[in-house]
Amino acid sequence: MDIIRLRTLRELSQRHTMAAVAEALFLTPSAVSQQIGQLEEELGVQLVEKRGRGVRLTAAGERLVAHAERLFSIVEEAKSDMAAIKNEVAGTLRVAAFPTVGTSLLPAAIHYVEREFPALQIVIEELEPADGLAALGSWRCDLAFVDDLTPMPKASRQTMEKLALMDDALYALLPSNHALASRRSVSIEDLQDERWALDSAWSSFAEYVLNLCRRAGYEPNVNAHCRGFEILSAMVSEGCSVAVVAGLRLRHPVAGITAVKLRPEVRRRISVAYRSGERDHPAVQAFLGAIERSVQTRHHKGDFT
Repeated sequence: MDIIRLRTLRELSQRHTMAAVAEALFLTPSAVSQQIGQLEEELGVQLVEKRGRGVRLTAAGERLVAHAERLFSIVEEAKSDMAAIKNEVAGTLRVAAFPTVGTSLLPAAIHYVEREFPALQIVIEELEPADGLAALGSWRCDLAFVDDLTPMPKASRQTMEKLALMDDALYALLPSNHALASRRSVSIEDLQDERWALDSAWSSFAEYVLNLCRRAGYEPNVNAHCRGFEILSAMVSEGCSVAVVAGLRLRHPVAGITAVKLRPEVRRRISVAYRSGERDHPAVQAFLGAIERSVQTRHHKGDFT
């Protein structure tokens, strides 16, 4: 059996449409369909069936994916063993990171890797945690930064591991002249009548903030869906909105904005995920050591709360 076709089937088991698999694997939908068809022809069994606009795996397809997961794990372990035998930290390591991690933790870690392991190149791709996990599962990246607001897919829990790095407190961002800006803390209920800007809109973080409001008994009046911090901070500093953001956003003060802790305190845990079979790969170990060192340095500087 061709391992590339097995990976395509595994991806289809998670994404359910040929188009989504094609996007994840940088293929065309017709190429994905052809690979699945060739795998079915090779094995003589039906592996997928149509369901609405998408497809689902048959019982045979599900069993084959389970076998494939074990196979991929063995291949990853073999690659790690060979790299360890060479005792060389080299090559390219692809890392998926969401913006707050990318701006606060990664630069120092990359500098450390460049200094200590000059033959190892780190390539960063900006992805939200859920997309990073998907990229890790489809071999588009080698490590992915995640938080505990984004659940790991059930199918990935036995094939991926996480290294917890730090806890990150959430803050309310208020215009500096806001009536609540002088308080030491505010509750989500205190912000019920405000207009809201959402950080990282259409992500698990934004959904989490929305659910904080809903659990407090109201649907927030959102007047800005922001993909990044630039527009959000402008909306808050000009008095157009309030927001809830992660503490990692607050390394550099923004004129006209006051950050106030939430009451009760809300925290998320930030981790880095990697495929289980690669835990001992020298390049992965080098990066994990570098990112832990970066976290420790930031803690000593008092950058984190």
